[in-house]
Amino acid sequence: MRFIYPAVFHKNEKGTYEGYFPDLECCYAKGDTLDEAVEAANEAAYNWIELELSDEDAMLPPVSDVSDMNLKEGEVVRNISVNMRFYEGWDE
Repeated sequence: MRFIYPAVFHKNEKGTYEGYFPDLECCYAKGDTLDEAVEAANEAAYNWIELELSDEDAMLPPVSDVSDMNLKEGEVVRNISVNMRFYEGWDE
């Protein structure tokens, strides 16, 4: 199953990148480059979603529309795609 959530990235004063997911509470990533931060965001989102789905009553949050986000100057949005394989009986 594929999950796609937007992540917002910005370059900090050290010249590295930090990112967060507006829809995934307390889900963050960082990297020396934007590409590294995006890669870290993919792993962070995978872990966040996997943990959330391990709860019987889990409900993933709705996905924000990028056009509704109030971005600050210098912020960029990348859609992070997470592919998860579920096995028979995973939701029992």
